[in-house]
Amino acid sequence: MNRPLTPQQWRAAQSEHQLRAKTLTQARRERRQRGEREPVDDFMFEYYPYTPTKLETWYPGVGVSLEVDQEHTFDMPNYLSGSTQCSLDPAYVDKHRARIDSTLELLRNTSGREGTFNCFGLHEWAMLYKQDDSEIRHLDPLRVSQSEIAGLVEEVGLRCTHIDAFRFFTEAAAPQNANRFNLVPTRENQKFVEQPGCLHANMDLYKHCMWFQPMITGALVLDCFVLARDARTLDMQASPYDLLAYGYEPIRIEEGAGRATYVARQRLISQRSDQLRNQLISVFESTRALST
Repeated sequence: MNRPLTPQQWRAAQSEHQLRAKTLTQARRERRQRGEREPVDDFMFEYYPYTPTKLETWYPGVGVSLEVDQEHTFDMPNYLSGSTQCSLDPAYVDKHRARIDSTLELLRNTSGREGTFNCFGLHEWAMLYKQDDSEIRHLDPLRVSQSEIAGLVEEVGLRCTHIDAFRFFTEAAAPQNANRFNLVPTRENQKFVEQPGCLHANMDLYKHCMWFQPMITGALVLDCFVLARDARTLDMQASPYDLLAYGYEPIRIEEGAGRATYVARQRLISQRSDQLRNQLISVFESTRALST
């Protein structure tokens, strides 16, 4: 463990985190007061069920200890304070050991694979494939017709590797999925098919942070949130929905130029994800030094 952070240091880090987090949560709070919605930002607080307040909460993370005194105490669940120092309670790690190890295996496996960059974001199209208009869950209008959706899915093909995208495919679309692993994505085989080109796998780095938030330094949590929001933006721009009213220009993956744009953006997100995934792997590996 490194030298403990002084009260001045860790209070400054806590304040900096809260200020940065509030720039990411303010619009969500204001929209809720006005009863408005937004398809990208709202997703980040609804699909991932973590409140703005939770995102604004700072933890120092595993391996970091804090100096405390009567005026500068750190009072957070899962942290132990002695007379002069405070750090993550090893009992927290022991309690979550099985899930930590399972997540670490998933992250390592994903990191060790080559990315797939020929899915073109068609998962959103597969969720509408041969579906009656009355069954569409999304609130926004389509920018293409149902026949165009079916035509693109059948022309380009589906190559989804992520269970939490695949599970929303329509009944007609699911049998057409043919990823490079020749496996239907399931929760059970997720460790064997997750790959670092996948937008959803990269978005889920934020989910993994929040599963173990007391272990994760606040800056890494926010970096993963921003990455996930950027990935969701690309996801929606490539979707069949018309989101111009929210300022999202479509990426027309029904055209060759649009698919090239999508892949270029997807690769950039994958590169950022590689760095953040490796940081998370290091965090999980460092928990092995803690025990009760």
